[in-house]
Amino acid sequence: MKPFLVTLQFITRIPVPQSWTSDYDFDQTYRGVVTFPIVGAILGIIAAAISVTLYMGLGWNSPLSAVTYVFSLALLTGGFHLDGLADTCDGIFSARTPERMLEIMKDSRLGTHGALALFFVLTLKILTVTQILDTEPEEALLILVIAPCISRAWMSLLMYKQNYARESGLGHIYINRISSHQFYLTLAIGAAIASWMLGWQSLIAFCVTGGFALIYRRYINNTIGGQTGDTLGAGNELFELCFLMAMTSVWTLSI
Repeated sequence: MKPFLVTLQFITRIPVPQSWTSDYDFDQTYRGVVTFPIVGAILGIIAAAISVTLYMGLGWNSPLSAVTYVFSLALLTGGFHLDGLADTCDGIFSARTPERMLEIMKDSRLGTHGALALFFVLTLKILTVTQILDTEPEEALLILVIAPCISRAWMSLLMYKQNYARESGLGHIYINRISSHQFYLTLAIGAAIASWMLGWQSLIAFCVTGGFALIYRRYINNTIGGQTGDTLGAGNELFELCFLMAMTSVWTLSI
C-alpha cells in the first residue's frame, strides 16, 4: 500500500497525508511503478467523470467538454508531464550536441520548440477527445478513463534497462532501476484494465501505443544517449495522445 501512496503523492497533486508516507524510503519509490496504471486510471476516472457529466448532464458541447478533460488531467498532475514535454522538445530539437541538449532541457524557461510542442499536443488531444465524446457517451467515458492508465503503463518501457542520461536528477529514481518482473507486471496491469473495460479494441490501441513507445524510446536514446525525468514526462503525454487517436480509429472502424 505504501508504494501506491508514495506514487500517488509523487506524480499527482491528489492530497495524500504526509504522515502516511513519511517513514517510506524515498530511494525505494521505484517499487511503486507497478501502480502507475492504477494511478492513471484514478486520474482518468476523475477527469472523465467531470468531462462527461458536463457534456451529458449540463449540455456543454463536445469541444468545451474536451478542454475540461485535458485541463483536469493537467490540474491533477500539476502540469508535471507537460513540463517534461516542453523541456524535452526544447532540448532535442535545438540541433546541438547531446550535452548541450541536456543543458537546455534543464533551463526552466519555455522555448519556441517547447511552446510549439505544447500547442500541437494539447490541440490534437482536445480534437481527439472531442471526436470521442461525439460517439456513444458510455464508451467515451471508458476510453477517457483508460487513456491515462495506458500511457503510464508504457512509461515503464522508458525505465526498463535504460541508461540515465544525466549525472543527477529525479529521473534516476526510476530509470534503469525497475526489474523485469516489475516491468512486465506494469504492462500486464495496464492491458488487463483496458481489456476488462473495453475489450479487444482497447488491446489493439494498447499495442499501437506500445509500438510508438518503442520508436520514441529509440529516438531519445539515439539523440541524448538515454532517458531523463523530462523524457518520461514527455513520453506520458505522447503515449496518452497516441492511445486516444488509436482508440478513436479502432472504434470508428469497428462500428
